[in-house]
Amino acid sequence: MHKRLTLSQIGEFGFIKSVRKLVTTDSSVVRGIGDDAAVIRLNQNMYLLLTADMLIEGVHFRRNMNPFDIGHKALACSISDIAAMGGEPKYAVISVGFPANLCVSYAKNLYKGIIDTAKKFKISLVGGDTNRSKNIIIDIALVGEVEKKSLVLRSKAKPNDIIFVTGFLGNSFKTGKHLKFTPRLNEARFLVRNYRVNSMIDISDGLVQDLGHILEESSAGAVIFEKAIPRDKITDLKNALYEGEDFELLFTVSKKEAQKLLKDALGKKIRFPIKPIGLITDKKEGFTIVCESGRENKVTVKGFRHF
Repeated sequence: MHKRLTLSQIGEFGFIKSVRKLVTTDSSVVRGIGDDAAVIRLNQNMYLLLTADMLIEGVHFRRNMNPFDIGHKALACSISDIAAMGGEPKYAVISVGFPANLCVSYAKNLYKGIIDTAKKFKISLVGGDTNRSKNIIIDIALVGEVEKKSLVLRSKAKPNDIIFVTGFLGNSFKTGKHLKFTPRLNEARFLVRNYRVNSMIDISDGLVQDLGHILEESSAGAVIFEKAIPRDKITDLKNALYEGEDFELLFTVSKKEAQKLLKDALGKKIRFPIKPIGLITDKKEGFTIVCESGRENKVTVKGFRHF
């Protein structure tokens, strides 16, 4: 008798792939499963963006953490998804599961974190649901919009594109960044309004795994350079490549646009840190990293996975 296949055997993304094959959509859906947000035709010039993120106690946060920060993170994760599509967030629906014995002040402070972040990013909170659960669960559905000309997908990376990241990577848990990060919404909007960005994703599951998503959706390969990975002196390479929850932007542009980006960065037109870390290649070349020694190694695509 064969054992039944479990989620841990096929993995989070294996399960998503299996579900994706079953889903059908109508012609109004520009992009469904497989990106940071779904893309729906709104009118001649605009698309709707829809995303959802669930945070679970014991997986994404612990109860002894600041509830205000937990609330901030819950909404900020979804804002980061909208940013990665080049869009702007507009409306949110908040559903929570709370233990019956949870302190009222804790629950209210968690909501205050959500509300404060919503105000900062001009998001309207328009409803939701509340249920009893063993552990705290926060599920946020966020609707945004993006101009058709500004939409960026994971699937449009091209060979010879230069790979960029914003900010620094690694140690998000040690430094508390995973709770207090600022979604790179303004940075993303600046990029899509001023440059031709071919592909983009936010780094939530780790640089390697999220770049792997771009490579899979774009049917491409990549080479990245160890010495180019932006990290501070206390962050080792493995941490910067795999830890995740940095919520920085990872994006690709043509060589011509890369030259423009770097020139504008030197001229202070770009007022946030960006750094080229590698090159998109043909799929048959795979995914490799050039070490500081000059040795080139294959990269194993892994990062945080729920199963």
